[in-house]
Amino acid sequence: MTKQKEEAFLPPVTFSTFILSLNTAALIHLGELPNPETNEKSVNLALARHTIDTLDMLKEKTKGNLTKEEEQLLESVLYELRMRYIKLTS
Repeated sequence: MTKQKEEAFLPPVTFSTFILSLNTAALIHLGELPNPETNEKSVNLALARHTIDTLDMLKEKTKGNLTKEEEQLLESVLYELRMRYIKLTS
């Protein structure tokens, strides 16, 4: 497959797709989704926490600059990831 064809399958980069990609990474680290490279589920709490902290930092740094939909997506993703993290660490 050529480089041009590979790029054609990627969604456009938006704030929402960026947040969703971080969400997917966190879900992989929480063992909710299989790692796409190994196709196996495993838990890495340090990486999960780091990804959640990254999303929280983005929330703080973008405060007042997001659309209502982007803000709601970020809030929802953070809430769900935090609940899953707490469930694993309690």
